[in-house]
Amino acid sequence: MKIRRLFCIILLSSVVFAGHLYLSQAVLSASETDVEKKDIEKLEEEILAKAEKLKRDADALFEEGELEDLEEMIGIYEELLKDYPDNFESNWKFARGCRFYADLAKRLKVSGWEDICAEYGKKGMKHAKKAIELKPERPEGYYYYGLCAGSYSDGVGLFTALREGLKNKTKENLEKAYEIDKTFADAGPMIALGRFWQVVPWPYTDKEKALEFYREYQRTEFFEKPDSVNARVWMAEILINKGGSQAEAEAGKILKKAIELTDDPYWEKEAEKLLEEL
Repeated sequence: MKIRRLFCIILLSSVVFAGHLYLSQAVLSASETDVEKKDIEKLEEEILAKAEKLKRDADALFEEGELEDLEEMIGIYEELLKDYPDNFESNWKFARGCRFYADLAKRLKVSGWEDICAEYGKKGMKHAKKAIELKPERPEGYYYYGLCAGSYSDGVGLFTALREGLKNKTKENLEKAYEIDKTFADAGPMIALGRFWQVVPWPYTDKEKALEFYREYQRTEFFEKPDSVNARVWMAEILINKGGSQAEAEAGKILKKAIELTDDPYWEKEAEKLLEEL
C-alpha cells in the first residue's frame, strides 16, 4: 500500500514539475523557438488527465475502506492539493477521507486513536471549509465539516470542543447541508443531525429532536441498506432509554435487522450489547 502511495505521489510530483518546467521554458524562449500555443495547451491537458487518473485511484482506495487504503487516499489528495489548492472536489474528498480515517481508527481502537481523531478532524475541517468557500451552494463542504468536527471532538473531548465554539459550527454546517440536500450521502445529514442532538452534552442534548431525525431517515429507502446500521443502533439506544414495551419492542426489531444487514464486527457487537439490555 505504502509503495503504491509513494509511486502515485512521485508520479504526480514529476508530472506537475515537468509540466511547470516545460511551460516556464516555453515562455522564456518563446521569441526564439516560437513555441506553438497549442503545444502548451496539449501539455496542460496531459497534466490534468494524469491528475484525474490519480483522483480515480484515490476514489478506488476510498471504496476499499481499510485503514491503510484511507491513509493512502488522503496522501494522494494532499499532493494534488499542493498544486491545485482551489479544486472543489479534491478539498471535499480530502475532508471525507479524513473523517472516515479518523472514525475507523476510533472504532478499531488503534493505538493513539484520540490523536488521530484530533489531527485528521482538524485537517478535514480546514479542507471542508475551503470547499464551502469554493462552492457555497453545494452540500459536501458543510456536511463533512460537521462530521470532521465530530471526529475532532472525539479526539480532544466534547467539553474542549465546546470551549472552542464547535457546537454551533457543527450544528450550523449540518443544518446547511440538510437544507441544501438532506438526501446527500444516502441521507447523511438526517443521521448526522440525529446523532448531534443525541450526544451533545447537557443542557443542549435533545433526545426527542434526535429521534425526529432518525424517524425521518427511517422513512427513506436508505434505512433498508447495510450502511444504515449506525443509525439503527443509535436510534435503538434512544428507544431503549425511553422505555416502555412498545419502544423496547421496536428497538429489538431494529437491532436484529441491523445485525442481519451488517458484516461489520464493530456494529454487530454494538447491536448485540443493546439487545442484551432488553
